[in-house]
Amino acid sequence: MGKKKKQQIDLERKITKVFLKNPNSEFNYKQISAALNVKDTKGRNEIIKSITKMFNKKKLISPARGKYALSNNQNNIIKGVLEITSTGRGYVVTDDLEEDVAIERKRLNKAFNGDVVTVLVRQKKQKEKPEGEVLEIVQRKKEKFIGVFERHKDYGFVNTRSARMYTDFFINKEDMGGYKTGETVVVEIKKWEEKKESPEGKIIKSLGEKKEEIEAYSILYEHGLSVEFPEIVEKEAEQISAQSHKKEVEKRKDMRDVLTFTIDPDDAKDFDDAISFVEINKNLFEIGVHIADVSHFVKEGTELDKEARSRATSVYLVDRVIPMLPETLSNNLCSLRPNEEKLTFSAIFKINKNGEVKEEWFGKTVIKSNERLSYQEAKILIDSKASEIPKEFSLSNKKRNVEKGVTKALLQTNEIATKIRKKRIGQGAIIFDKTEIKFVLDKNKQPIDVVFKKTENANKLIEELMLLANKRVAEKIQKFQKKPTFIYRVHDKPDPEKLKALKVIVEKFGYSLGLSEGNVAKELNALLISIKGKKEQNLIQTLTIRSMSKAEYTTKNIGHYGLSFSHYSHFTSPIRRYPDVLVHRVLEASLNKTKIKDEQELEELAEHSTEKEIHATKAERDSIKLTQVKFMQEKIGKRYQAVVSGVIQRGIFVEVVENKCEGLVKAKDLPGDFYSYDIKNHMFQGERTGKKYQLGDEVFVVLQGADMVKKQLDFQVVS
Repeated sequence: MGKKKKQQIDLERKITKVFLKNPNSEFNYKQISAALNVKDTKGRNEIIKSITKMFNKKKLISPARGKYALSNNQNNIIKGVLEITSTGRGYVVTDDLEEDVAIERKRLNKAFNGDVVTVLVRQKKQKEKPEGEVLEIVQRKKEKFIGVFERHKDYGFVNTRSARMYTDFFINKEDMGGYKTGETVVVEIKKWEEKKESPEGKIIKSLGEKKEEIEAYSILYEHGLSVEFPEIVEKEAEQISAQSHKKEVEKRKDMRDVLTFTIDPDDAKDFDDAISFVEINKNLFEIGVHIADVSHFVKEGTELDKEARSRATSVYLVDRVIPMLPETLSNNLCSLRPNEEKLTFSAIFKINKNGEVKEEWFGKTVIKSNERLSYQEAKILIDSKASEIPKEFSLSNKKRNVEKGVTKALLQTNEIATKIRKKRIGQGAIIFDKTEIKFVLDKNKQPIDVVFKKTENANKLIEELMLLANKRVAEKIQKFQKKPTFIYRVHDKPDPEKLKALKVIVEKFGYSLGLSEGNVAKELNALLISIKGKKEQNLIQTLTIRSMSKAEYTTKNIGHYGLSFSHYSHFTSPIRRYPDVLVHRVLEASLNKTKIKDEQELEELAEHSTEKEIHATKAERDSIKLTQVKFMQEKIGKRYQAVVSGVIQRGIFVEVVENKCEGLVKAKDLPGDFYSYDIKNHMFQGERTGKKYQLGDEVFVVLQGADMVKKQLDFQVVS
């Protein structure tokens, strides 16, 4: 492209931006010149020429003589999220179009992966995918980036580590400080001049030399997630922890003498829920769900609250937790540790043996937990009906006896929870008993083994009681207000087209899936039961989950399809989820008959929390992918049995049977033939041999590569 042509395209883009920044406005050439700070006659003439060309190309319309406005007839302006692949090409995902919009590297115009952008979509030719050009960066996904510093005499560079970044950062001499070549640093954009290829950066901090720290920080910064707490927030948390809360205890329902226990994973550090149990008679029991009263300590408008609201969720990487609240609160003051008085917000139910709630009470309490149990310990007590935990299953690595009455409480609550669960399934709840994968790490946080965790009776016991509390809180708010101002956790019905695609796939495995109206949940449950223990179980469960809608937070209640609840909220985890803190505040306001937060503000907080949850989930997936690569990098050349777990245009994804690690076999590397991609049937087929590679196929593969930057394993199919 010639220099003159490039200048003309750049000017057209700038003119388009003027209209985009002022929607529904009309401008003449003088106003556009002023907006672009063009004052000379030659420059204005170029603007007049460009306006004329844009009008002739129908990019602009002229509603009045000499006045122009942006036309959407032939060139659509859309807003969406930019995704950049490791090849450097971008795609904009938008609700405005059915297809993603492809963006060539030269048309990214300084936008980065994850940025919200406006895009000019070019007129597409028949059968071609839409292409576009970034016109404006509406919102950067992240402001901080990680890279390796390279020092020169009068300037420096920070070379970014991500495969999706296409530029480095230029560092001025005065900003280089004492940083050394090879040091991994955090950098932010200082400025990015129009004609410069790279942004000017400012180094915020060094990450030192610990490899595992750099890897974790890289994932968090990649997804725009906070890491350290500001000093002012830490100090505020310490001040709250140092205060006496004895006067508050006197105002609350005292449950310190009631048998209470927590059940959590063996490596849990914060305990935000506890269960209490009282036998009223042989057919009626009082079961309390006690939740850490975070909203009592984290008051609206404080620095703590602002930080928690900004983070919205804790992030669980393979080797660490990035908490929503400082550890002074999350692991100490708010954590329901055994033998300590704790302030809680409780839902207390009188339930009979059939799992029917006869009475309920919501309010502020003070508790003192008798026991801290792991899921494994609780399972042993339920299965053995004894009060002793053998050494090999004990958290303390010593044989121990639990508090009197704990085993009886576990057995009775487990019986009730089982009946509640059975009833919930009968009402249409979809049950995913998916096997969880957990990496065993050494003292340096490096993976040395993979273990599979099944959902046991103790997990289900806690799950059912938490679901009950979440559901009844949402229903309680509905009774308080005819049109409640509240944050719900909602889950829409599945997309019929995705269900049809799932039906086609499962039928290839010999399973059926009826899709008649009102019967889908029952059919999905029947499918999930029929695949239990089969080699394709993990694959079909994953595909079924992908066919579901995504759950989200909102003030507009549509119910929760997956749980089959008409009302559902998140009340039980305020240490790690900000929406739960908001639910506590709304419930307290309702109980006290005081003013409830403005609905518009709640909706904005709900949307923000959903967005942060998505980023956290992506970071957690990246952490798993990276750990898989680390675990497998010493095993290059080893042969594995695997299952085809995904089919895309680039190749087939395979999941290793013995450890569930997943990687890619590139299409060009499929052996013995040239293979064509069949998008409709999710498979590759050999043009000469007719050999097929499709979802669920068993294959043998050899590990060929483990790329730490791309977080990708590369395999080769072998006979």
